[in-house]
Amino acid sequence: MPQIRPVSDLRNNFAEISRIVHESRAPVFLTKNGFGDMVVMSMAQYEKQQLDADVFYKLKVAEAEAKTTTFRHTHAEVMDGVRKRIQNAR
Repeated sequence: MPQIRPVSDLRNNFAEISRIVHESRAPVFLTKNGFGDMVVMSMAQYEKQQLDADVFYKLKVAEAEAKTTTFRHTHAEVMDGVRKRIQNAR
């Protein structure tokens, strides 16, 4: 169940909200005058969300490309490329 708190809790109970977002790995939704105002999440969760969004975007681009061309890479070509990237990253 999502944590929904008034925005004043961010000022008055910062340590508690920080503990919640780190332990639960879930965002805390903050309201102002009864309406949604902002979301607080841990940096680790934000980075994970950004990575997931990037992967999803790249998959959508790949799907669109697959619909417009018949060119395909072999398994060996893909694995060779992955191995080269891993070696270059070291």
